[in-house]
Amino acid sequence: MTKIPSLTDLLEAGVHFGHQARRWNPKMKRFIFTQQSGIHIIDLEKTQAQLKEAAAFVKEIAAKGGKVIFLATKKQTAEIVKEEAQRVGAMYLTQRWLGGLLTNFDSVKRNIEKLPALEERLKDEGSVYTKKEKLLMQREIDKLNRFIGGIRSLDTLPDALVIVDAKKEDNAVREAQKTEVPVVALVDTNADPNKVDYPIAANDDAIKSVTIIIKTLTDAFEEGMGLVRKRVAIEEAKVATPEKVNERASA
Repeated sequence: MTKIPSLTDLLEAGVHFGHQARRWNPKMKRFIFTQQSGIHIIDLEKTQAQLKEAAAFVKEIAAKGGKVIFLATKKQTAEIVKEEAQRVGAMYLTQRWLGGLLTNFDSVKRNIEKLPALEERLKDEGSVYTKKEKLLMQREIDKLNRFIGGIRSLDTLPDALVIVDAKKEDNAVREAQKTEVPVVALVDTNADPNKVDYPIAANDDAIKSVTIIIKTLTDAFEEGMGLVRKRVAIEEAKVATPEKVNERASA
C-alpha cells in the first residue's frame, strides 16, 4: 500500500500555504481551514484524505496497464515532476501542454511517431547525408525530444492526467473534460476544484509541497506497475510449468 504522508510531513513541506485571500476561488472554501496575515491556510486533513484517494486511483490505473501522463510546466516544479516520472517509468510533459493532445490525438500522434523515425533514419542512413543535413536532423530530434520525449511511447489516449496547478494547465483540463480522461490535480486556493476528478488541495508553487504530493503519486504508479509485472511473471510460470513436465516425461 502506498505510504501517505502524515499531517506533520505535509505541514513541514508547506502544503498548507494557499494564495492571498483576495485571490481565492470561493469554490475552494470547503478546503480552507483559516486565514493568517491575508493568506489562506489549507485544511491538511482534507488534503491527506484527497491524496489517499488519488493515490489509490493512480495505482489502480497503473495496475491495469493504463497510461498516466504527469504534467507540470511551471519552471520551479517541472524538473521534480520530470525526475519523479522518469524514476518510475511514467510519461510526462514539462515544457508545455500540446494543444489537441487529447481532442485531436491523431494529429499529435504523427509528431510523436516522427521522433523515433528520425532517430532511426539518422542512425541507419547517416552516412548518406552531409554534415549540415545531419546537424539539421539532430536539431529537429532534440526539439522533438524536448517537447514530446516524455510521451514518446503514447499510442492511444492516456487513461489519466496528473497535473500540478489545475489553474495554469486549464487547457489540459478542458481537453480532458471533453474526452472524458480523468484528472488528478493539485488545486491551490485560487483554482476551481470542481473541474477535476481527483482534486488535491495543496500549495502548487513551493517545491517541497509539490515534491511530497507528486512523489506519493509516482510511488502509487510504481506499485501499480509492480502488480502488472507480478501478474506477467505468474502467467509466464504457468506456461513454463507444463513444458518442464513434458521434458521430464520424455526424458
